[in-house]
Amino acid sequence: MAARELREAGLDRTVLLTVPGVLLVLLLFIYPFAYGLFLSFAPKTGGIWANYARFFGDERLYGTIAKTFWIALPATLLNLALALPMAYQLRRATRLQRAVTTALVVPITLGTVLVAEGMLNYLGPQGWLNRLLIDLHLVAAPVRLIHNYWGVLLSLVVTGFPFAFLLTLSYVTGIDPVLAQAAATLGAGRGRQFLHIYLPLLAPGLAITFCLSFVQAFSVFPSAILLGAPAGPTRVISIAAYQAAFEDYDYSMASAIAMLMGLAQLIVVVAVLGLRGVFYRGPAAGAKG
Repeated sequence: MAARELREAGLDRTVLLTVPGVLLVLLLFIYPFAYGLFLSFAPKTGGIWANYARFFGDERLYGTIAKTFWIALPATLLNLALALPMAYQLRRATRLQRAVTTALVVPITLGTVLVAEGMLNYLGPQGWLNRLLIDLHLVAAPVRLIHNYWGVLLSLVVTGFPFAFLLTLSYVTGIDPVLAQAAATLGAGRGRQFLHIYLPLLAPGLAITFCLSFVQAFSVFPSAILLGAPAGPTRVISIAAYQAAFEDYDYSMASAIAMLMGLAQLIVVVAVLGLRGVFYRGPAAGAKG
């Protein structure tokens, strides 16, 4: 009897803990999405599809999708390309691993705005990098690294690489090293161990890392304004939504742009998660436990 009462009490506590969680999800995610979707179909003028017709009828608006992809995809791929080998080399718990992970927390805590302001000083025409290049007689004039595409891309790498690295490192360190040791006894070198053991087991984790890093890069806003050319090659879709909401005071149009922005991200995320089974299918048998 006592055991049953304890089980029932535990079940009641679980239900009580679940209800606030569901309410929190509804308040923070479901309701804003539903409200924004409804608002996007209530334009100032025209029918319910007027905002979307206006978006795809204006090259300055629909062109922001391609510009955002052109910035977000290379930044995401570059972050993963840098994070994967570095995380693989630092997969063992050493002082160097602790030092690197601690140092990479700094850009995350600073945020994109402070990082962008710092890059304005470092990479600007009078920054230390251009001064060094000129003093070494490597260039005759300052190299333009800000207020263009490259400034935004560098900013996304500086702010996105620590996140991608730390997430990838958590997946790498979760793979049991006994698997690689067993492969080594059968004659597999480090390259074969990585290709046939680590990479297949990392595929699901890398897919998640790619999705999170891509969503973070696709929503770029401060860097595109401070380090880019918001009226030209770095006029990303988030800038278009901001201008519609706070310059034109057309919140319905801004909601429509935000919905399209979310749809573009969703398409990429679904495609990546659908392809993650190409490398490996089955349970994560390589995890420590």
